Formats: sequence, structure tokens, C-alpha cells
Amino acid sequence: MSNENKDKSVVLNFLAGLGLGALIGAVTALLVAPKSGAETREDIKHAADDLKQKAEKVAHDISESSQELVRKSKELLETTKDRVQTAIESGKQAISRKKEEMAGEAEEAEV
Repeated sequence: MSNENKDKSVVLNFLAGLGLGALIGAVTALLVAPKSGAETREDIKHAADDLKQKAEKVAHDISESSQELVRKSKELLETTKDRVQTAIESGKQAISRKKEEMAGEAEEAEV
């Protein structure tokens, strides 16, 4: 995994942890606050809606990151494949030249 991908992963993990921590803190504050049951339920509903939005954003960000990772992996695979094919072709050409060179030397030795 490249440093850029590690950095994105660390950021996404941090944001997910931050969101979870904020939710836990908000729910705790709501439960211990001196409010009526209706007010507390409304606050919890708002906190749950906020969490849902944050979770959807994190899921979207992770999806985009994974799509980008797949795209970069395909590019790297294609580049590596091209390099290997070029190296194989170069090796075949070198072998052919060496065979021709050795055949020429063998003919000279016979003469």
C-alpha cells in the first residue's frame, strides 16, 4: 500500500473514530441532561439523524477511496505487464543476436 493510501486510510479511520466518539458523547449528554422525556427523545432522534448522515459520508468516502485504489492498481498492473513484455522481447532479441554471433564464430572456427 502506498503512503498516500495509508494516509487516506488513517484519515478515514480518524474521522470514523471522531464521529463515533462524538455520538457517544452526545448520547451520554442527552441521557444525563435534566430534560423531559419528549425533549430527550427528540434530541436522540436528531443525534441519530446526524450519525446517519456522517456514516453515509464516511461510507461514500471509503467507496471513493476503494474505487481509486482499484483504478490505480489496474494501471500499475498494466504498466508492469507492459514492462515485463518489453523485457521478455529484449531478452529474446539478445538471445537471437548471441546465437547469430556464436554461429558466426563457429563458421570462422571451421574455416
